Amino acid sequence: MTSPHPRDGTAPWPRRALLAVLAIAALFASQLFASSASTAAPGERAADVGPNAVRVAEFVAECAFSHRLPDDPIVFPDMPGASHMHSFFGSTVTDAGTTNLGDLLQGDSTCDPVIDLSSYWVPTLFVNGQPVEPQSATFYYLGEGVDADVVANTQPLPRGLKIVAGNALATGPDQSIARWSCLHAGHVNPSKDFVNCPSGTALESYLDFPQCWDGVNLDSPDHKSHMAYPVAGQCPSTHPVAVPKLRQVLRYPVNGDPSGFALASGAGYTMHGDFFNAWPEDEMLRRVEDCIRPVIKCGADGVPS
Repeated sequence: MTSPHPRDGTAPWPRRALLAVLAIAALFASQLFASSASTAAPGERAADVGPNAVRVAEFVAECAFSHRLPDDPIVFPDMPGASHMHSFFGSTVTDAGTTNLGDLLQGDSTCDPVIDLSSYWVPTLFVNGQPVEPQSATFYYLGEGVDADVVANTQPLPRGLKIVAGNALATGPDQSIARWSCLHAGHVNPSKDFVNCPSGTALESYLDFPQCWDGVNLDSPDHKSHMAYPVAGQCPSTHPVAVPKLRQVLRYPVNGDPSGFALASGAGYTMHGDFFNAWPEDEMLRRVEDCIRPVIKCGADGVPS
């Protein structure tokens, strides 16, 4: 009679079948895991992605108004009073003579984080002839407007980089890239010129800076040629280095009929912005590695918010 418990070490058929099924299941699970890992977002570092991370490539600097001068150290260097009136944010020492990075590094900052010693400036807004400064000025550093592979290879903004965005000489809305809207009034269509914001809301200005750098020059004769905007999600071959896109968002404590509004440079469509980068290199790199490349929303401290 055949024993029901063989002594040759061979498991009975039901047990062998169970082991085979478990092995197949384990193989399937491993292949599924490998497949999901291979489709992770470009640049994502799994260790950096918490369960509550907001998947937006962003870090910010919140910078209070510092001072107002008819100076522009990028366009009119060492020529005090040669420019229309500008409102300055960030660096507290910027004037017409602030042409070297060392000038900024010796000053203080109105930004959160205070380690951002960069200088940001815009044409002053006048309402019925009186200057009005923003109630808030947020400078977003973003990984958007380009393909995922470009975001994953974004490089830090080089220290000392100067960028000018917008068109101070625009003669009509079609020559402008600025945008005006109303805070808490999404039903008001945005425009390239001033808009009529309802009572209780605030006038907003948005301006995006170019995010493709030529990889060599920190400035150029026209202050724009060393930078370029992406084309079809990629940086052009002439400007192959992707850097974070700076978005300037200003909120002014005004609303109502815009007929009394004017920028120091003219109509609303002449809005423009200047940026002189003085971020510490290690902090800029950390934010690019921890926020931009892995597509994680970070706060002013460079930590996921």
